[in-house]
Amino acid sequence: MEKDLVVVYSSDQDYQVQIAKELLDENGIESFTLNQHDSVIPSIGLIELYVNKQDQQNAEQILKKLKN
Repeated sequence: MEKDLVVVYSSDQDYQVQIAKELLDENGIESFTLNQHDSVIPSIGLIELYVNKQDQQNAEQILKKLKN
């Protein structure tokens, strides 16, 4: 993982992460997902959404709506 990437959102539900990713894309923020689900027991683990550190504040502001 790149040093300049930070986690701005995580969930155990793929659809929630995809909604967050689309919101960021619509606002011109490039994002990347990392699926940490266990391969044996898929209900264990999170899917994390990363952005470049320079976009972190904007991304968190946009995603604040999802967390409420």
